Amino acid sequence: MARTRTTFDPFNAVAEPKRRQLLDALAGKELSVNELVDALNWTQPMVSKHLSVLKEVNLVSERKEGRFRVYRVNPNPLKEIQNWVNQFQQYWLNNLDNLDDYLTEIQKNSEKKG
Repeated sequence: MARTRTTFDPFNAVAEPKRRQLLDALAGKELSVNELVDALNWTQPMVSKHLSVLKEVNLVSERKEGRFRVYRVNPNPLKEIQNWVNQFQQYWLNNLDNLDDYLTEIQKNSEKKG
């Protein structure tokens, strides 16, 4: 039975921690597979497997440099993820404000008792 494909968009691709590590390693630079193997201390097949997924969803691009292929992050698809996450920013800010208010109230009550 064929395995169902689970990685078909940037959201699913970055759900895998190893692929996020790979993106982190490529952030702001171009690296070959061998350089990624060294940087991440992974096997070459593991690096190639995860690069393949990231290339499929356009999160990394490759170019030939001599006999090597060099990879870099394509940040455009990450914008979609950032936009989605940003909608929750106000929720977290409100929760942190509420926590601050709660802690301030506890401190005031503690000072009144002491």
